[in-house]
Amino acid sequence: MKDAPIIRVQDLTKTYDLGEVLVHALRGITLEVTPGEFVMLTGPSGSGKSTFMHVVACLDRPTSGQYWLNGRDVASLGSHALAHIRNAEIGFVFQGFNLLARTSALENVELPLLYARGVSTKERRVRAAAALEAVGLAERLGHFPNQLSGGQQQRVAIARALVNRPTLLLADEPTGNLDSRTSIEVMEIFQRLNEERGLTIVLVTHEHDIAEFGQRVVTFRDGRVVSDRAVSAPRHAALELARLDEAIARSA
Repeated sequence: MKDAPIIRVQDLTKTYDLGEVLVHALRGITLEVTPGEFVMLTGPSGSGKSTFMHVVACLDRPTSGQYWLNGRDVASLGSHALAHIRNAEIGFVFQGFNLLARTSALENVELPLLYARGVSTKERRVRAAAALEAVGLAERLGHFPNQLSGGQQQRVAIARALVNRPTLLLADEPTGNLDSRTSIEVMEIFQRLNEERGLTIVLVTHEHDIAEFGQRVVTFRDGRVVSDRAVSAPRHAALELARLDEAIARSA
């Protein structure tokens, strides 16, 4: 029996009124994502993929259509309920990291737990440290963003998205500011979270090679889904990193 979808949208539209012109960002999207999937959303700039992601993340409301998250009709929820969902059920990773500059890695990761009920200061620190360890930054807890590389800053952002133990992880162009090797390292983290924890991941990318790390690729164009395909042989980030290390060792 097929699992009930964690994300289900039906005829979703989003229109922005810019005064003299209406921008139709989403034009009737119907899509399902089941628990444990690793789905890549791709397409050219302006295709609607990031708008779709913001609606799914409960950061924006659709103009029309329906959206169910874990079986609940999101459109019927008030702002307080939506804020709770954003903090407790969804982890979001931004392209620009969005870290507080004067705050350590540990404190940045702790931030979502400040809004969680019943979490003590001690538990907050333990969970934040565990999240940083999960992304390979156990030795960088006290470092500030300006003491970390771009890839390390993105790892902190991923840890922050994980600290509330979400059922859904969303990432909007998480490799957009990273070089090729660091991008593969970040994709290794996402693949490991998906495989070992069964975490459902939806990731936006405009890079076709990055999209091949996922299990499924959904392509947007002009606010519509134009293709939805399974990836027959996904790229394996850990293996690619091992090959790169071997090549460097041979050339040394």
